[in-house]
Amino acid sequence: MTNLIHASAVIESGAIIGSDVEIGPFCHVGPGVIIGDGGKLHSHVVMAGKTAVGKRARIFPFASIGHEPQDLKYKGEKNSLTIGDDCIIREGVTMNPGTVGDDTKTIIGNNCVFLANAHVAHDCKIGNHVIFSNSVMLAGHCHVGDYVIIGGGAGIHQFCRIGNNAFVGGLAGVENDVIPFGMALGNRAYLGGLNLIGMKRMGIERESIHKARKAFKELFLTDTAISDNMIAVEKELGDDELVASILKFIRDSEDRSLCTPRNGREG
Repeated sequence: MTNLIHASAVIESGAIIGSDVEIGPFCHVGPGVIIGDGGKLHSHVVMAGKTAVGKRARIFPFASIGHEPQDLKYKGEKNSLTIGDDCIIREGVTMNPGTVGDDTKTIIGNNCVFLANAHVAHDCKIGNHVIFSNSVMLAGHCHVGDYVIIGGGAGIHQFCRIGNNAFVGGLAGVENDVIPFGMALGNRAYLGGLNLIGMKRMGIERESIHKARKAFKELFLTDTAISDNMIAVEKELGDDELVASILKFIRDSEDRSLCTPRNGREG
């Protein structure tokens, strides 16, 4: 099938457009942009830089994709933004490429949804099946795992890690790492428990969920240090894959602290 490109759209020389692509009125596609097969730019979409979008992307009006990073240290170095297949990018979304302060790359996985006015800053790495609700603000150098859901208006501090299947509540201010399957709430965000709904949706067995909840309590809801608690939890529950993934995430922490419960509360 041939491409449908509106007469008012500007496609710069050097841009690579796949097959069966629709580009609506007043879109601007820069010379380094690649749009995969079956993509659709509704109208007034602006794409720039070395930006590659996978197959069947749907990008809505006034999205700004691939313009130079919002980093005062950026001096025009080569960088890139890569977006996977089957992503939905709604109105007013902004996504920036990387910087030399990291590996110069911003990477977004497959089957992700970014609702209106969400922002993905430079050097972020986002997994698959991620949902950003309206006006989510993801600062630079953040790593977001698979199947993460972030509620509307939430802000994620630079260099934060959000583990697989975590849930971040609306308007949360997240300044520390959130464990896999963790549920972060509030401003500043605290760990309100585990994302039990997400676990059930993933089809995780009840026994494994019980073990994860037990590990959560033993890790976070005691008067002893998490580092000490990890030894006991690994010995008792470390053979469970879900618990092991949480323990590994905690071990991989570097300079940033973990998001922990407030006043011993588990939601």
